[in-house]
Amino acid sequence: MSMFTNLVSNHIFGYVMKKVIVLFSKLYQRVNKYILKITKLSNKRQLKALYFYIFGLAIAFIAISVDINIDSNVTSIAATTYKTSWLGNTFGGGDKWVQNNIEAMYVAPNGTVYTNSHWDEGGREASIYKDGNVIGIVEDTHGWSRLGGKAVTANSKYIYIALSQGTIGNTDKDYPPDGITWYTVRRYDLFGKPAPFTGGRGWDKSMLIISNKSEVTGLATTGNELYVSDSANNKIRVFNSETMQELRSFSVDKPGAIAIDKQGNIWVIQNQNKIQSYSATGKPLSQQITNIAKPTAIAINNQDRLLVADNGPHQQILIYNIKNQPVQVGTFGTKGGIYAGVPGEVQPLKLYGITGVGVDAAGNIYVNSNGFNKSGTDLRKFSPSGKQLWQLHGLLFVDNADADPKTDGLEVFTKQEHFLIDYNQPAGKQWTYKAYTLNPFKYPQDPRLHTSPDATFVRRIQGKPFLYLTDMYSSFVQIYRFNPAKDGKVAIPAGMFVGTHGGGEKSMPGNWPAHQPEKGEWIWRDRNGNGAFDKDEYDKSEDYPYIGGWWVDSKGDVWKTLRTQDGIRRYPLQGLDANGNPIYTYASMQKQKTPSIFTDLRRIEYFPQTDTMYLSGFTTDHPAIGDDTKVVGSEIARFDNWSKGNSTPSWRTVIPYDTTGKREVATAAMSVAGDYVFAVTGKTAEVYVYNAKTGEMVKKLKPGPEVAGESGWIDIPHGIRAIRRSNGEYVVFVEEDWKGKVIMYRLKS
Repeated sequence: MSMFTNLVSNHIFGYVMKKVIVLFSKLYQRVNKYILKITKLSNKRQLKALYFYIFGLAIAFIAISVDINIDSNVTSIAATTYKTSWLGNTFGGGDKWVQNNIEAMYVAPNGTVYTNSHWDEGGREASIYKDGNVIGIVEDTHGWSRLGGKAVTANSKYIYIALSQGTIGNTDKDYPPDGITWYTVRRYDLFGKPAPFTGGRGWDKSMLIISNKSEVTGLATTGNELYVSDSANNKIRVFNSETMQELRSFSVDKPGAIAIDKQGNIWVIQNQNKIQSYSATGKPLSQQITNIAKPTAIAINNQDRLLVADNGPHQQILIYNIKNQPVQVGTFGTKGGIYAGVPGEVQPLKLYGITGVGVDAAGNIYVNSNGFNKSGTDLRKFSPSGKQLWQLHGLLFVDNADADPKTDGLEVFTKQEHFLIDYNQPAGKQWTYKAYTLNPFKYPQDPRLHTSPDATFVRRIQGKPFLYLTDMYSSFVQIYRFNPAKDGKVAIPAGMFVGTHGGGEKSMPGNWPAHQPEKGEWIWRDRNGNGAFDKDEYDKSEDYPYIGGWWVDSKGDVWKTLRTQDGIRRYPLQGLDANGNPIYTYASMQKQKTPSIFTDLRRIEYFPQTDTMYLSGFTTDHPAIGDDTKVVGSEIARFDNWSKGNSTPSWRTVIPYDTTGKREVATAAMSVAGDYVFAVTGKTAEVYVYNAKTGEMVKKLKPGPEVAGESGWIDIPHGIRAIRRSNGEYVVFVEEDWKGKVIMYRLKS
């Protein structure tokens, strides 16, 4: 126990003894009166022995009671069991999880769904689904400089996926030479095992190299032929699906997704906006479709009709009779998609960010929605009449959750999603996907479309909900408001803080956002309420560029830590403007000194109701080894009466940190709720629970069997978020990007 903990303990003991004396005095008076009454004695000396006996019993009783109370205050959580749950993915882990961001999909006649994506943290870039379940994985797509892709197909014997293979230096094992990437079609059997062929390339001879310039953009099979979109060379190339020998090719300008109708004609998305038909030999036919806003996927149904995923404002599947000139004969899905009706509200037929469409022999329709800017997988199967039959989710990647403080933990937000929680349900079943809060058509400058935010703070200001989002490198905070009457469940861009660029350049590289200052840092506020970054909406400054962490307190004040000795910045909320945006300015910003115990300040959480500050960082006693910018530091300290200028900690405690330079053990994130401080380690994802009054560690949480006892690394500075519900239960959200979810611990004090 540290010196500071001992001081606190002594203080508590002195306080307790005063209470003991007061209690005994009252007890003594009552006992005295009672004894005099029942004995009718006036000589008190005769009862001296009895008094001392009672005094001893009372002291013992009170001491035992106090000891029990003190001990229960410190270790009340330690004695409790906890439950592990999760949200955002249909499955909890182990050998089952839904991959990140399906970018291509093929549905076999029997309803087996084959998928492909560029990246899945757990290695499931290409997967196999059926009947609402994960039934397989297409193996060996992850790591060793290889990625999945955006094309997949299958026949009765093989799966074919687009895959890129970069160099790793082992050219003797048939890897590309330095500076070269192979863009390939890789062949597998129907169980997801590589299926090599004569002349195949790669370490197991299962790759067909298509290009060294850019990836394969479309795949389809018919009979014994495999059609490949070689966009880099403006060709459709045709191979024997068994020997993988090239049979022929024909010119197609920027070919993408491919579908083949019952007559053997080839339908190709070209230039991302036109669909053109070709004969099997490559002759262009007169049939084409040119009036779809953004076609992203195509398929042929059992009636030989063409289904086209329109990822434009309609967010629908368009259905065409293609017997002669294509004629649209129907649609599938609600017009306007998720933005119809109550904008953002999830409903079975409201689609959003469509990347895949397919049909089986029975006419069932399969649609995958990814949201926008790769929000996450939402794979659905529908009957021919439009009834949703099942749905699979892999919604979260490098993300964490927070609860709306007004809802007692029943409504939870991540960077794009809104969930409802029912704590009475079994593990993994508590969450319901309520809303998708991003609208790229109405708010094309939404920062979530142009950056990669992660952890969410949900705050109430003047009774209204707001979202504050940070990113992996603490480089910004984005602010969102809600207007249910006009925008339903959609979060409207309201403001943004951006730090100074270390190289003296613009804070945000590239052409977004418009009108940003050429250097320094800035605060943007949506002064005209249109959700866009307009001229004269920036407040600018210049400050130290290296940020340790952000915090938004319950009053709406924004705090950040810089890794300097005057490293605390507070931006007091100046109210809400006429459009409901929070107002922050550099003119009202306050600079505060870093307490002297810290040499490198990393995280900050302030609670105005109790005037309590929690800080973390590296200290003189426990310095950093190297410069790992993603960690909390080596110590957490609590400061009482912070607004009165107190910089002496009431306690400080050492947390897991790197002492070897190997970075195997380090604390990645912290969160304070109620009577406890929660901190999570980066690689092991263990949650350490500390008593907020003493700093003493009282419990450690690990992923339970509900999530196969596993977790990925904590990659973000706010990868843990804890809340205390009104019934005394603590809910702790922890980032888990390995298998696409957020882990949720539940424990009672």
